Amino acid sequence: MTYQKTILPLLVIILVSCGTLRTGEQAPAKPLVAQSPQDIVPQWRTFAPEANEALEYYTGKIIKPRLEFCAVRVDLGAPQLKIFVAQGGSNKNSGGANSGGQAISTKVSSFVRDNNLLAGINALPFEPVSGTEGEYRKNVGIVISDGYVLSPPHPDYDALIFYDDAAPAIVSQSQIVSAVHIANAVGGFFQILADGELSAHTLNSGGGFAIKRHPRSAAGISADGKYLYLCVVDGRHPASIGSTEAETAVILRQLGAWNGINFDGGGSSCLVLRYPHNRVSPLNRPVHKNIPGAERAVAGCIGVALR
Repeated sequence: MTYQKTILPLLVIILVSCGTLRTGEQAPAKPLVAQSPQDIVPQWRTFAPEANEALEYYTGKIIKPRLEFCAVRVDLGAPQLKIFVAQGGSNKNSGGANSGGQAISTKVSSFVRDNNLLAGINALPFEPVSGTEGEYRKNVGIVISDGYVLSPPHPDYDALIFYDDAAPAIVSQSQIVSAVHIANAVGGFFQILADGELSAHTLNSGGGFAIKRHPRSAAGISADGKYLYLCVVDGRHPASIGSTEAETAVILRQLGAWNGINFDGGGSSCLVLRYPHNRVSPLNRPVHKNIPGAERAVAGCIGVALR
């Protein structure tokens, strides 16, 4: 009986969904329900008093298909905020392109906590896969942080970049030949939303990873370049079966994005926030090795910091 009394509260904590997190002293933010991805109408909520409405989050639930997702909206013109990119848990300006993207593994929660960020998400693919922090990882794609090239581009994939004037864009990594005029950049897989429509890649993928259901991490930018959207769709648990590339693109569009990129997903997908009183916690429910709530130790991440 003692064992049961001890383990039940722990199970409740582990299995808590992204829609039951508290923001300071506010009531829990329950996910808003939509019938389909096309029916999403976001209602943004603040969570960091120092950022106010420049940084907001939203949690949603879809009936068909059965999905739960979480997102953060960043006002890129807000003077108090800045984009932060790192290639892993090591010093962000160490290594360089000649290191071949070698990084130290870190969980997204550690990335946010250790760099004093307000929010963070996993970005580009890496190898090898593990849940252990402090191991060597190789980033598969571009990482540029404060004008430093930390990992070279992968010409087959796309990237989210921020120019020196903070203007965002999604481009092919084959176009990135140096960090000139680029302040920050992180690679991903492919652009999935282009000018408000499903991208040519998404429409013509023909199958494979694009149409399979997985947890997804993605980023989008508004048509005017004012807002950045960071989004995770949960998967591999009964409440959320994971999304396809096309469904992820539609979710980004409904959030307000005009262009969007698919980041590394699966067990790597994790979106973390720093709540009042410095409580750092995933907004979604990560699943590493089929363990609900377990974070994978990843490499390149992107986040939001106070200036």
